[in-house]
Amino acid sequence: MTDSLDLDAYFARIRYDGSRDPTLEVLRDLLLAHAKVIPFENLNPFLGLPVALDLDSLQAKLVQGGRGGYCFEQNGLMFAVLRAMGFQVTGLIGRVIWNQPVETITARSHMINRVEIGGAGYIVDIGFGGGTLTGVLALTPGVEQTTPHEPFRLVDEGDGYLREEVLIRDDWRATYRFDLTPQNPIDYEVSNHFTSTHPNSHFLHTPIAARVDDGLRHTLRGLDLTTHHLGGDSEHRRLASPAEVETALEDVFGITLPERDRLRKKLEQLF
Repeated sequence: MTDSLDLDAYFARIRYDGSRDPTLEVLRDLLLAHAKVIPFENLNPFLGLPVALDLDSLQAKLVQGGRGGYCFEQNGLMFAVLRAMGFQVTGLIGRVIWNQPVETITARSHMINRVEIGGAGYIVDIGFGGGTLTGVLALTPGVEQTTPHEPFRLVDEGDGYLREEVLIRDDWRATYRFDLTPQNPIDYEVSNHFTSTHPNSHFLHTPIAARVDDGLRHTLRGLDLTTHHLGGDSEHRRLASPAEVETALEDVFGITLPERDRLRKKLEQLF
């Protein structure tokens, strides 16, 4: 990564005006502010556009461009921000097992960050879509941990692997497994190439977006728009036209739409 990070622009983007000290409290405030403003979204792969991971590109898209991104972009930008603020941060990578049997072996396709504060380790993951971690998860297996949204926990799988789980209603659901092996930028470039270009990647075939608010999670997958009320019911709506999808992307998720003509043609194929 380069040294051209504009922290002031980033803080303005996420509407954060608090302390910049590398403390646990600041980290928690930063993650929640980020998750409320910068949405998870896959419009670049969906449109066949490149997903660049260099810092200048990340800032141009997520900070200046009114866009969001997926894990390599979200956590890549967060990695640079935390480093610039003086946090000790290491990039990790995980195998997504969301909506799959926990024993499933999937590719290493999800970027995660590990932060050390006062000798203790924490997981920071701002890029898991509808299940994005809006708090800081201590690297302490077997303990239910509260966040601004759902409770999370880590499960020790042995052989150095941990499994992250989220409590949805009364059901612990696995999100991904990972270990603590540090990753390098080239590791993410390889995985990002698969997720953004391979025909088997689900990011190429349907629009996906997610954003949180106080007590809420908004998600879009294809034509299905859902608002999850924490501890309550969920509102589901099937979008009826390309125009409705575009409106949801703009109004619910705050996305400045790219390549509008190209996007409209891709959305028409969903109907």
